[in-house]
Amino acid sequence: MSELPLLVNIAVALAYALAGGLLARRLGLPAIVGYLAAGAALGPFTPGFRGDPHAIHQLAELGVILLMFGVGLHFSFRDLWQVRGIAIPGALIQTATASAAGYVLARYWGATPSAALVLGMAVSVASTVVLLRGLMDIGLLHSLHGRVAVGWLVLEDLLTILILVLLPLLALPSGGGQAWIAPVWAVGKALLFVLLSLTVGPRVVGWIVGRVVHTRSRELFVLVALTAALGTALAAAAFFGVSLALGAFLAGVVVSESEFAHQIGADLLPFRETFAVLFFVSVGMLVEPAYVAAHWMEVASWCVLIVAGKWAITVLSGIFFPYPSRTSFVVASGLSQIGEFSFILGQGGLSLGLIDANQYSLILAGAIVSIAVNPLMYKVIEPAERTLQRWPRVWHAFNRVEGGLPAPPPHLSGHVVIVGCGRVGRHIAQALALVGVPRLVIEADPARLAKLRQLGVPTLFGDAASAEILTHASLDTARAIVITLPDDATALAVAAEARHLAPALRVISRASTWAGARRLREAGIEDVVRPELEGGVELARRTLADLDLPAEDVQRYAEAIRREEQ
Repeated sequence: MSELPLLVNIAVALAYALAGGLLARRLGLPAIVGYLAAGAALGPFTPGFRGDPHAIHQLAELGVILLMFGVGLHFSFRDLWQVRGIAIPGALIQTATASAAGYVLARYWGATPSAALVLGMAVSVASTVVLLRGLMDIGLLHSLHGRVAVGWLVLEDLLTILILVLLPLLALPSGGGQAWIAPVWAVGKALLFVLLSLTVGPRVVGWIVGRVVHTRSRELFVLVALTAALGTALAAAAFFGVSLALGAFLAGVVVSESEFAHQIGADLLPFRETFAVLFFVSVGMLVEPAYVAAHWMEVASWCVLIVAGKWAITVLSGIFFPYPSRTSFVVASGLSQIGEFSFILGQGGLSLGLIDANQYSLILAGAIVSIAVNPLMYKVIEPAERTLQRWPRVWHAFNRVEGGLPAPPPHLSGHVVIVGCGRVGRHIAQALALVGVPRLVIEADPARLAKLRQLGVPTLFGDAASAEILTHASLDTARAIVITLPDDATALAVAAEARHLAPALRVISRASTWAGARRLREAGIEDVVRPELEGGVELARRTLADLDLPAEDVQRYAEAIRREEQ
């Protein structure tokens, strides 16, 4: 019977989360808003069924571990390094400025220095989940702007991990001749754990996982993945005195070096999603509606700082970097919210006595409002750019790359513009070179761009979804434009802009899904190719040919497959 209350709490929490998530999606909001609202409805401050905060909190800790393990699993130094010129200094500027603004505002309200510091740091870090979802929804995740935003957030995550390590130092009593020993010892243990994790960890984990894989047991594979996440987090807390979150993050980083990392991530996804939902519900249970209503001016000011303040800070910092204005606006819109890392920081501050429950409610209220408003921030990008363009000098300060891009050679005409030069685009560029047709590649990946230039291929750096970039591609004298981007939404945006600039231009586009191909055809793009479909048709054709069917029948069946998939 003792287990029944826990089961009831889990069932009710998941049911509330399901209802809240469905309602949020129906309203066009991220599901996380519904989970937080569900938690508030289950909390002790609202009427109706009241969940057991202690029971759900225990499960929520597992959600924190799996969330941070997932962040570490998908952490990429390579992605950060590719955009290091803007992501590293930009994130440092934005984090420091936003933290300072939050600190000043909290001190104005009478918070202690330690509490104000925690609140300021909670303001500075955005939600990875919300950012990635927003970029996917507008088709910019794989663009130059999306990669900068992700790299920027990666560094923010690293800074937050460092803050979590140092957070207990704020709770140490001041004074005493030996007061410096405890902080140095704590930091030393944390650094030792990081060093051991990054040096010894990959060898140990690789050896263990390799042995488990050879057993050909799916259950054991899932168990070893869960053990790596939970065991490392608990060992980090027990032996090195660091947070569960840091231990789980480093476990993910260690596992990411393994050749089995992708399968581990796939197998743990259901666990991570389920317990992450319980984590967000547990966070929402701490929201006190009465406090929010009684201090609505503070909540409103806090939300303005998170949404408008962080947006303005990020946009203004773009002046210092030679990137398109669109990059600054996309990054600013994506980061104008707070989420899971802010909750983790707030919970750390609450458990250490640095902030009180009311101040934690302020963090939660800011998260709910900013996440709910975040999808609207992307709609501000184009109006903001049009406004800046009215003042050429200001526009030039924000838009320093596109105006200075080298235009294609003046004699370039009768050429084919290739948007994106991955595996598909590379084959097209090679084919055009063999038949002597001029080509121009538009590419936003610096590594690919360097290789293309070494091969003597005319290139244009930038995001082809931008009208400014396509203007430099001389579309009015081009024979065709071939869009090879894997993201259907981005491909549709490029095709529409190309048609706007050169209505008579032939547009050939890749589509990754049936729905993407349908949208492209609805936009008037008739030449749509789905590589996976063509690969399937070719396999079918060769199979039928090997069965000695007449060539005309083989061709007829292949065309029938294409028509059915249209």
